[in-house]
Amino acid sequence: MIVSPCISICKTDPTTGYCYGCGRSNEEKKLWKTENTSDEWKKNNIKVIKERLTGWQLESFNESYEYKVNFGMSLFKKNQIKE
Repeated sequence: MIVSPCISICKTDPTTGYCYGCGRSNEEKKLWKTENTSDEWKKNNIKVIKERLTGWQLESFNESYEYKVNFGMSLFKKNQIKE
């Protein structure tokens, strides 16, 4: 199973149409939820996301996504629980 790249920061950039948190378009988000979407497509989409994001946004995504893969929740959600 490929873990969804959603890192719980769900705001869309009005200029690019990509989510500030995960870098996906609304169409890509829908495809992730579709039962027939292959793991191969999901792996490729994560690669595309990482090529799409830059600077602090890419660093933040990488850190939070790695945490989510290892611990089952994004860093954003973890920090909300602490507060």
